[in-house]
Parts: sequence; C-alpha cells; structure tokens
Amino acid sequence: MCRVGNINVHISELYRRNCASRATVRYAPNFLDGHDIGSRSHMTFLNPLLLVVLAAAAIPLIIHLFNFRKPARINFSSLAFLNELQKSTMRRVRIKQWLLLALRTLAIAALVMSFARPAIQGSLAGFGSHGRSSTALVFDNSSSMLLRDGNGSYIEQARNIGLGLAEAVESGDELFFVPAVSAALNSAAHLTSASARAAVMNINVAGGEMRLTDAIRKAAAMLENSANPNREIHILSDLQKSTFSDSLDAKIDDDIRVFLIPIGGQEHDNIAITDVQVLSRILSPGQVVRLQVRVENLGKRAVSDLVLSLFLEDQRVAQATVDLGAGESALVPIAVTPRSSGWVEGRIEIQDADYEEDDTRALTLFIPEERRLLLVTGTGAESSFLNLAFSSEMTGDRVQFDVTSINETALASLALAQFDTIVLNGMSDLSSGERSMLSQYVMDGGGILMFPGDETVISDYTLLFESLGGGSASAIEGSGNPAVSVAVFDRVDHEHALFEGMFDTSSTEDSPQLEQPDIFRMMMYHPGQGDEQTIVRMSGDRVFMQEIRAGRGSLILITVAPELEWTDFPVRGLFVPLLFRSVYYLSSAGSVSGENFQEGLPAQLRLAGLGEDASVRVVSEDGTVYLPDLRRVPGGLLASIEQGYLVSGIYDVTLDNTIIQKFSVHPDRRESSLETYSAAEAVLSLSESVGGQIAVVNLTDAAGDELRSRLRAARTGTELWNVFLVLALVFLIAEMIIEKSWRPESA
Repeated sequence: MCRVGNINVHISELYRRNCASRATVRYAPNFLDGHDIGSRSHMTFLNPLLLVVLAAAAIPLIIHLFNFRKPARINFSSLAFLNELQKSTMRRVRIKQWLLLALRTLAIAALVMSFARPAIQGSLAGFGSHGRSSTALVFDNSSSMLLRDGNGSYIEQARNIGLGLAEAVESGDELFFVPAVSAALNSAAHLTSASARAAVMNINVAGGEMRLTDAIRKAAAMLENSANPNREIHILSDLQKSTFSDSLDAKIDDDIRVFLIPIGGQEHDNIAITDVQVLSRILSPGQVVRLQVRVENLGKRAVSDLVLSLFLEDQRVAQATVDLGAGESALVPIAVTPRSSGWVEGRIEIQDADYEEDDTRALTLFIPEERRLLLVTGTGAESSFLNLAFSSEMTGDRVQFDVTSINETALASLALAQFDTIVLNGMSDLSSGERSMLSQYVMDGGGILMFPGDETVISDYTLLFESLGGGSASAIEGSGNPAVSVAVFDRVDHEHALFEGMFDTSSTEDSPQLEQPDIFRMMMYHPGQGDEQTIVRMSGDRVFMQEIRAGRGSLILITVAPELEWTDFPVRGLFVPLLFRSVYYLSSAGSVSGENFQEGLPAQLRLAGLGEDASVRVVSEDGTVYLPDLRRVPGGLLASIEQGYLVSGIYDVTLDNTIIQKFSVHPDRRESSLETYSAAEAVLSLSESVGGQIAVVNLTDAAGDELRSRLRAARTGTELWNVFLVLALVFLIAEMIIEKSWRPESA
C-alpha cells in the first residue's frame, strides 16, 4: 500500500513461490573424435522422472494473472494530477511484479533441476561435482595386440589409456577389469587409483579363443548390482574382425553407456603356418617321414620364394620354398629322415616381419623303440611262421618286437591297452565279451591284424567286423590242394600308406608288381558300407587284404591263414616285409605324432593302459608342472586339462618322471587374420550383438594430460545438481531483497 496525500492506493499481492518448467535431454552422438569431444556439450539427467515437477512452475504465473484486487474508486473534485501519478507508480510496480515472478519461477525450476541430477558431457564438463561411476574396462589382450604402429605396440597403447582411466578414479567410484582372453575372471572392483593402476599393468597378451562380445556381456553383468548412478563400459580393442563374430543375442541394459576406443588402425599383412600333417604312417629310424604344411597368405601382397624350415630337436634338417599370391594358401610337402627313436620334437618356421605369433608351428613325432605285440593263437592253428618272423633272428637291429604269445582261451583275462598291436591267428570263436573288448581296443586307437583258421567260426568274425562298421565273412573257399590255386593277385592299392617307400618310384613301369603267392584256401569277405579299404584284391573280385577303420584305430584282415595248407605266402619273400609293415602301420594308429590342441582351450588326453592310481603330470617347456584331472575310461585314463592353462608350445606327459606322451599347442587360427573393422562397422556389429548406447572415442594421438582430458570429456558423470541448487538459493535471495527493499510506490 502507498499513501499520496490523503489518498490510500492499495496494491494487490501478485503471486506466491511455486514453479516448474519443461526440459529436454540431448543424448550423446554415436561418433566422437578427439576434437568433437572437446567442443560438443550435452546434458543428461540421472533422475529424469522428476522433471515432470517442472509443471509447477506455472503456479506463480497463474497467481499473478488471477489474484489481482482492483483499488477502490474514490471520487475527488480534481483527479487529473492523481491519475497521472497513479500511471507512473503502476509502471514501476509492474516492473517489480514481473521481476519477482521471474525470480520465483527460476528459483523453483532450478530446485527441481537440482533434484533431477543433471550431468554434462563435453567442453563444459570441467566444472560441477563428480558423479560416482562404475566403469568396466574391457581390455582386448589377444595376440594381435602385439602388433605395432608409429605409436608403439598396441598393448602398450591400451595400457596407457587404461592408466588414464585408473587415474580418474575418485572416492565412490568402482573400476572393473575384464581381459577379453582370461581363464579366471576377477570380478572384484578397484576402489582406488593405485589399485586400478596396478591391475592395468598386470594385464598381458594371452592366447586363446576370444569373443569381444562375450567380454562385454561379462562387463555388463559386473555392473548389474552397482549402486552408482553412472554405469559405463570402455572397450579397448584393435577392432580385429574375427573377435566380433558372435551368434548369441544377449542385450545389455540400455542405461549402460558403451565407449569404443580403437587402438592402432594401421593395415598389416600376414603369412601364417596354419597346419602341419604327418602323412607317413610307418615311422622308424632312418626311414623318410613325409610332412605336409599348410601356409596361408592373409595379406594383400603376393610373396615369392618364401622359405619354410623344418627343425628336429633344434637342428635344421630340411627346407622348402613356396610362392603365394594375395589371399592364397598352399600345401607344401617336406620330408625328413629322423635318426633317433622315441618322442622327437620339431617345428616349422617362416620369416614374417609383421606378426610373428603364427610363424612357427610345433610338431611331435613318435618313433617307437619297440612294438609291444600280442600274438593270440586259436585252437588248432599254427603260428610257427609268425613266431619266426617276429623273432630277433629275422628282425636283427632294424626293429624290436616285444611279443607276448597266448592261447585264445587267455584273451578275455588280459588288459589289451598295454599292447600296440594284436595279431589274431586262427581264432576258433569269439565270445560277445571278447568281441566287445577287441572293438573297444580298435576304437581307442589300437590295431588288429587278423588271420582265419581251420576252426574259425565265420559268424563270430562277421559280428566283430560289423561292430567296427565293416562287412561280412562267408564260407572258406578252396580244397587246400597245392595243385589247385584258388586265385591270384589282381589289383594292389599302391597308394596305401602300408606300401609307402616300398617300391622304386623311379621305375619306368606303369605300376609296381607284388610277388604272386599261390592261394589254395581263403576266407571269402564282402566289404560293407563303412570306412574300409581293399588293399589287395584277387581275381574274381575276391579280397586278399582289407582294412576296416573305426574310431582311432584299424583292423587289417588277411583272408588266408599263415600255413602252407592254405598258401605258400609264408615262404615267399613278400611275407615278412608285408607282415612288418602291417604291424608298423597298425601300431602307429593315432600315435605317429602327438595330439594337437588350441591355445587357451581345455584339452583331453586318452592315456591307454594306465590305472587310477597312476601319477600323471603335464610339464610345459618352461618346466611348469600341471596335475590333470584323471578319469577312468575303458582301456585307460582320460586326462583333462582346464581352460586357460595351455599356451603355444610342446608339453610332456609323464608317468613317474618318464615321458609317455607329448602334445603340441597352437594359436587360434582366427588370430592370424589381421583384417579389422572401421569404427563405424564395429559400432554396427556391437549394436546388433549387445545393443546399448555406443560412442566411439578416438584417443590414437593423445598422451599424458591430453589423454586424461579427453577421457574426462568423453565420460558422462560431471553432475550439476549443486550448481542448480546454488542458483535456486541465489534467485530466492534476490527475490527477498527486491521484495523488501524496492518500493516503487514510494518513489
């Protein structure tokens, strides 16, 4: 109220303090380079539902419009002077009213914004309070991170960025580390900068199967129970294409922000050794062993005269060269003549400057010092020629056979896994238990050489053949009259491994010929539809020598008995070499070379002939000893090695400090392909696999303070609630001062 002379002018109370307003949220763009991060700013709200309270900002305006009281009209004799005075006073009052309305509305709007917890990202993120964050750092530590560019090795670049994130850890923050290749995942959060820095420095390149999307899902699972308002995943990767392949569809929470930080970007060519096969099946000292090496050019440039070197026991023993066009692969033959027996370690090497992890391929050869042989003679059968052939008088220093001879009645009581090869000569019958034992023996990698006899029960033989996926036997044909030959050799499969190195390949003849024995009696065999091969076929489409493959082993059937009443084959010059080669071949089934496993994956080894109390150890090249989990299986033990233990190299399997096996471990084939995604392609792939808000942060050329500045600018988490709270208080104080101190009606 103001007084002018004797006139009272009543001014209405205009409004009260209540307000609300509307706000919009602008989300981060998909792609941010180093400059974008520093120039773009956008705001998000951690409690966006509270923004609806801004509607209350209309209350002061409503009061202002509908709560006026008109002054009472009083008649005077002369009002001209007073009307002019009233107009001047009301103009000043209205200015005060609108100013107070604005201050009160802004005060309540700022208060509501404070409770909605705004956070800013970008160039304006340097002020305000730090929002507590839970961050999972997905660290690509696959072997391709050993590559280098002008900024150093990829793994070191990733560590530097990881250290920048670690130094940004403040009170209340959580930082998790998820190495993409890791057997054991530490799910504990790092709460201090020192702890986080130490964890970064402990991350090293590891071999093994790697899927970046799997690591992202693990990171999201770690963040699920976090109470912090900001949840983020930072991905440090060279964007190698092979690491993005994923058939699973498991989306992460939409409120988890994902930052993709590419490492490197330079194109790299690569030549890789991806496989080594031992083609020879008969190994002995002084005999040529044929190998086949697969080499792939995974780059965009052709190479010529690439040298492959074969090493045995660290000695270079053979070389070969190959030309490869861009994107081509080749199978390169290479041969070597080992001079020692037992387990022999070797490797194939090439020279490739860019990526060295797949330039070497380890291999192991097993050249038995002796063959453990079980000779089972059936009732009424004659084994004199077999005993003579396997005796030291015949073998001399060429090979040693450790022969155990038994009658067929003792077969069921023996542990067959202790023998490399079993020779069944003239078995009269085979019980169901014996057939089961023999079948399992072959499936586990054993070899059986089988002859019929006069007392043979044909149906039992057929049941054994059928259990291995083979054909059937029928009657014995021929009278045994030496004057009447039943058949002669017709076709010989000279390409079979049994005849490797047996014939003179320099001969001008169309095909080598075997010595022809006379056949007086023979068992008729009819091949089936399984995995079998006729090695020697006779006239009349009769089978003389047949191989039936099953599981990891083989059975070879010779359809005549080693007796002169059946054939003169035992006294021919072909008999002993063919018998030896059959035993060599069968005893090497599954053991010409050691097993091959992929780096980082679990592995299982079958150890034949061992009992449950066996003390088995796996020893790496650096002497690390691992105790595998042992489980009893038919014929021996199954040794299981857990995921993450095996790295590239050769391992010894020992029993009481004696080497009983060797095996080799190789890198993941997919790591050899160094082709990478662009940042846009990587975001598209990740969006399809895991979803989420994905932003690309380019830190390639950043270091030191600039690196930390860019990381901070890229992250959402600078909260402005305290700024808006201060603004609300400032608006309210200004409103109080203007309300009490400025009286335009008295001016």
